[in-house]
Amino acid sequence: MNSPVTIIGAGLGGLTLARVLHVHGMEATVYEAESSPSARAQGGLLDIHDYNGQLALQDADLMDEFQAIILAGRQALRVLDPDGTVTLDKADDGTGGRPEVPRGELRQILLDSLPADTVRWGHKVSGARALGEGRHEVTFADGRTVTTGLLVGADGAWSRVRPLLTDAVPEYIGKSVVETYLFEADTRHPAAAKAVGGGMMIAPSPGKEIFAHREKGDTLHAYVGLPMPQDWFDAIDFTDAAAAATAARIAREFDGWAPELTTLISESDTTPILRSLHALPTGLRWDRTPGVTLLGDAAHLSAPNGEGANLAMLDGAELAKAIVAHPDDIESALAAYERDMFPRSTEVVTFEGEEAHGTGPASDADAASDAANDPAQALLDVFTAPDRTP
Repeated sequence: MNSPVTIIGAGLGGLTLARVLHVHGMEATVYEAESSPSARAQGGLLDIHDYNGQLALQDADLMDEFQAIILAGRQALRVLDPDGTVTLDKADDGTGGRPEVPRGELRQILLDSLPADTVRWGHKVSGARALGEGRHEVTFADGRTVTTGLLVGADGAWSRVRPLLTDAVPEYIGKSVVETYLFEADTRHPAAAKAVGGGMMIAPSPGKEIFAHREKGDTLHAYVGLPMPQDWFDAIDFTDAAAAATAARIAREFDGWAPELTTLISESDTTPILRSLHALPTGLRWDRTPGVTLLGDAAHLSAPNGEGANLAMLDGAELAKAIVAHPDDIESALAAYERDMFPRSTEVVTFEGEEAHGTGPASDADAASDAANDPAQALLDVFTAPDRTP
């Protein structure tokens, strides 16, 4: 089978690329390992930023659909000390540039905007090889193959396309996150619900933190960051059968914290989920290789910084526009895209409330060190992403 533009991965970045190409009358085929759009839960809320993610949605001509799924009030921000003292309580006045939307609904908007045969489900990639003259062959786990004149790896942290460009692989950053949910929180866990408030809550301390979102309905979605080696987590049972014991074990790491915060862990209504955090080398580059490129986490997986999904979408839109601008010269298109993508992926972006919890610009060397070791804002994006394990 031959395909003019082959995209590996039906995440937000790959789908944005396909959609912006479609807007300009250009075809693409997306291959996705999952068996269907509903094969796996797509995570919680994403804050989509007006300086990157929303720009991509504008290019995709999907702003009206995006506006329709925004959850009002979720840009409210509370920062609490471990003892429960509120150090920041910022209401959502409707003027912020980071509205929250359910990740699954955003993905569905992109899927619905594409021709029905664009995404080929159940195609898990086992490898890819160069055929010469910019062409590549992709092999799937069931033995099927596809050849293409333009191959785009939008397949996340453990990309099967990346080895065509670089030997770099993600490394554990020394920290993991445990994810929990509390349902019917206002009724069953009123103190925790009050602590989280109407939007997001961050309770940071050196090296560890609790972050929580109020999702649709009466649900609290919490993410607990711990700076432990992977073998520490390996010794804990994260299966359904051990749910209560696992929650209690993680909660013990927060002994002495206010009960309205530790309840987010100890009273989880779901089995705690482990998310190991990995990153590619900062500032990763590769030589221009004919006929292939990467976007999103496949290109620049980083320690979570609230920008991952937004950058993936912007990468997709910018790559599409480069292809549209150079329809008869793919190499010029890829060179232009990578020239801008490489520095964009390393830019440091600030956010509202960062100074209140030690992740903003530091005034001296000690403060800079504290911020580096206590990246509370780092929790804002990665935990809503699908599983990052290999």
